[in-house]
Amino acid sequence: MNLSQLEMFTAVAETGSISAAAKQVHRVPSNVTTRIRQLETDLGVELFIRESHRLRLSPAGHSLLQYSKQILSLVSEARQAVTGEAPQGTFTLGALESTAAVRIPGLLAEYNRNYPRILLDLSTGPSGTMLDGVLEGKLSAAFIDGPVTHPAIDGMPVFDEEMVIIGPAKQKPFTRAREVSGVNIYAFRANCSYRRHFENWFHADQATPGKIYEMESYHGMLACVIAGAGLAMLPRSMLNSMPGNEQVVVCVPEEPWRWLSTWLIWRRGVKTPQLEVMIELLQPRT
Repeated sequence: MNLSQLEMFTAVAETGSISAAAKQVHRVPSNVTTRIRQLETDLGVELFIRESHRLRLSPAGHSLLQYSKQILSLVSEARQAVTGEAPQGTFTLGALESTAAVRIPGLLAEYNRNYPRILLDLSTGPSGTMLDGVLEGKLSAAFIDGPVTHPAIDGMPVFDEEMVIIGPAKQKPFTRAREVSGVNIYAFRANCSYRRHFENWFHADQATPGKIYEMESYHGMLACVIAGAGLAMLPRSMLNSMPGNEQVVVCVPEEPWRWLSTWLIWRRGVKTPQLEVMIELLQPRT
């Protein structure tokens, strides 16, 4: 096993294609295929499940990918430390939709200005999806709802979010869930931490939401609430950024449901140079 093989293996794992990986590592496809086969022979396992026109990681491949990324990251870090070069390469970052829309645009702009040799790749989604992405090595880091106690994850709190519940203009103000038990609610998919927080708010007060409608965006939630179709929970910072926010009633839930903390997380033991400079930029904001 050598660095060249690991670099090719990682490229194939990330792209799912020999030809795409060959372009990424500046080799011909036949060379990539040969080196991957040699690596599998050396290890005595198949690293990929080969399907028609795509390669899928095998269980052994998933395990190796985590180590491969750590090794390549350490090599890059060592090279930069010795040569004094600024961080470079790809930094795959995940974030909650509200965090990406409201909290980090200025941070990302500053990051791009200060480190132009880093290619920042941002994706958004619910906390569960972002956490899985970090654990699987698809994301270098992610902003998700915290605190995070997974044994394979390190992280730090970066933002405090005030959560509010919005209702249609005719909605009487409330603070407790039992006051609106049975009312329909709008939320993201089941792996969204904000949705779990909303449901737990009901259950803790021995109340039950009505039908839960799954939405794809906060703007969709707001539109449905304005139309009088139910309630939604979202960060106040997100609500304040959206046109039409003056058309809803804003209710603040009682403690401890009012506040949530947003964390920046990464896989334990894998703090890349790209991540370290992101943390440096975040320090004044914590």
